Amino acid sequence: MNTDSTQSAAAAVQMDGVWKIFPAEPAPVEAVRDVSLEIESGDFVAMAGPSGSGKTTLLNLLGGLTEATRGQIHIGGEDLTGMNNRARARLRLERIGFVFQAYNLLPVLTALENAEFTLLLRGVPAEERHAKVHALFEEIGLEGLSDRRPGKLSGGQQQRVAVARAVVGDPALVLADEPTANLDSVTSAALLDTMERLNEEHGTTFVFSTHDPRVMDRARRLITLVDGRIEEDERRAPVRPANG
Repeated sequence: MNTDSTQSAAAAVQMDGVWKIFPAEPAPVEAVRDVSLEIESGDFVAMAGPSGSGKTTLLNLLGGLTEATRGQIHIGGEDLTGMNNRARARLRLERIGFVFQAYNLLPVLTALENAEFTLLLRGVPAEERHAKVHALFEEIGLEGLSDRRPGKLSGGQQQRVAVARAVVGDPALVLADEPTANLDSVTSAALLDTMERLNEEHGTTFVFSTHDPRVMDRARRLITLVDGRIEEDERRAPVRPANG
């Protein structure tokens, strides 16, 4: 395939003719079907669609958590196609942050330890790790909570710790799977405010999968998936909350 290398390097995400087919009985499941997509660096994108439309599978493909059946995927110009597990793990560690619906915090670690875990894996010295996390916690409203374990945090606080873990290492791309699904409207709005601010001030690219109209309203680009295909791709002005 002839991909413009300059264009690929400039884009946060480039997908070309991507399929993901899962073996199943009585017939294989085509979860992602011939998707071609480019997402610019610094964008704030929501992928919407009904359950089974392929949103989470598409995020997992972008994060290198699953391999495409066919097609090519570039993340910041790096080709995921044919990467082995070690290379994909390196790419995730260095370039991609994840925010999971279920938070995925380690219960035996404090909020600070959870948030700095990626930096720990990168070998960043403890003093530098702590300073970066404390500064970010102040920015996103978690100051004073560093020593609490997840079981002593509210759902919204846990999700903010998960966001901190995803962004503290300055990834080029953050992938968020239904990040507001378990949150009330006030907490959801605060979390989206945080991610918008990180996007605007740090240039972090965010890609969400979501059913939540509040997330869709904030997105500058809304991609609608149906049966594993892109049905609509709309560039739009985000809707700001009434109190923002």
